[in-house]
Amino acid sequence: MRLDDEFEEMLRKASQALAMTQSEFIRDALQRRCREVLNETLADRLKPYIGTIESTGGRAEGSGKAFRRLLARRKAR
Repeated sequence: MRLDDEFEEMLRKASQALAMTQSEFIRDALQRRCREVLNETLADRLKPYIGTIESTGGRAEGSGKAFRRLLARRKAR
């Protein structure tokens, strides 16, 4: 990949600001741009993980009920 001097300096500063190598910075930027152009959604990126995590619910088990109660109280005001 060929860059002019000005762009090379901009890349150097930006990658340093994020504590990344220039290669990491370029890969990240290309990945983001490709996703944008291809309209890749968050659901698309999470597809390999959806449905693969098992949980007993733990502390979050009753959060749906608690949230509904909170909304009901706010609506009653």
